[in-house]
Amino acid sequence: MSRVQLALRVADLEGSVAFYSKLFGVEPAKRRPGYANFAIAEPPLKLVLLEGEAGKPTRMDHLGVEVEDTAQVAAAAERLKKAGLATFEENDTTCCYAVQDKVWVHGPGNEPWEVYVVKADADTLTKEDDSVCCAADDTGRACR
Repeated sequence: MSRVQLALRVADLEGSVAFYSKLFGVEPAKRRPGYANFAIAEPPLKLVLLEGEAGKPTRMDHLGVEVEDTAQVAAAAERLKKAGLATFEENDTTCCYAVQDKVWVHGPGNEPWEVYVVKADADTLTKEDDSVCCAADDTGRACR
């Protein structure tokens, strides 16, 4: 099953977890420091909450499509390249407390989209050499 992912950067993680638990009628599938995600069956959605700056409004961090296996990520990368889109691929990367394979593209408004598969859980938000995970940097490229 594939599902759309919406990642939000929120100032009040606990308040956001409480709100989205009520909105979708489910508890988070994963909780870690500064992070929560919901695996919502209906509608099919992966909602990711990333702790942002206190007092700042919630903002979209990135969008994605979660797929079932690495072959689907590779097929998406090929399809996107053939369509003339600039892609950025990451394999065996640690992001959002998971080991993932993914391909990134940007929409016409510079919004970052990823097609990804979760291969395993991880104990950290990012790889040790990464300072940012799942966020667009000043150039608009996500997950440096």
